[in-house]
Amino acid sequence: MRSFDDIYDIAADRKGGADALNAMLEPSRTSAELAKIPEDRWLAQFTKCIFQAGFNWKVIEAKWEGFETAFYGFDVNRVAFFNDEEFDALLGNKDVVRNGAKLRAVIDNAIFFQELRAEGGIAKTVADWPSTDFIGLLDLLGKRGSRLGGNSATYALRFIGRDSFILSQDVTARLIAEGVIDKPSTSKTALRAVQAAFNTWMEQSGRGLTEISRTLALSV
Repeated sequence: MRSFDDIYDIAADRKGGADALNAMLEPSRTSAELAKIPEDRWLAQFTKCIFQAGFNWKVIEAKWEGFETAFYGFDVNRVAFFNDEEFDALLGNKDVVRNGAKLRAVIDNAIFFQELRAEGGIAKTVADWPSTDFIGLLDLLGKRGSRLGGNSATYALRFIGRDSFILSQDVTARLIAEGVIDKPSTSKTALRAVQAAFNTWMEQSGRGLTEISRTLALSV
């Protein structure tokens, strides 16, 4: 496995130099900033990524105002107590994407967020989780949340500004080239190997998961 500096140099060479590469490495929000994000915005972001999975993202963006209205601004308490009649109304609402399983997941995740309040809440949970165990955070969201496995949670975390890695096709290609994994990561063993590699690169570089993940992608 190459050092981070070596991979950085590959990416910089491909993108026209260090200055050009650095301009492409978006910073993450601090833990303090993440902790201040309201519950409803977390539910909104997770919902958007759930609906974008396997679907045209432009369609979701075009309908997003309809989603905000249908879910009362993603008020967690309001959504968690949707009754059968309100759910049936969602299924007939042309202002949202009428996928029953995904619509139900919004309600289930609102309930999940309520449960997390006893542990500090979704914002504090995500903000305080160490980047050196990012896969542990993904495991929690996948097990206790609804439809938050795969890339839905990772994209939601990245878009909301949480330090994260995304196992995109390009990142996976670099990880394979470095001998970290031998195929796309689906097993817990492979994910642990990925986390260990990122931890090494964080220690070497002083950079976070997001910057390292982006650098890996740009090196391919």
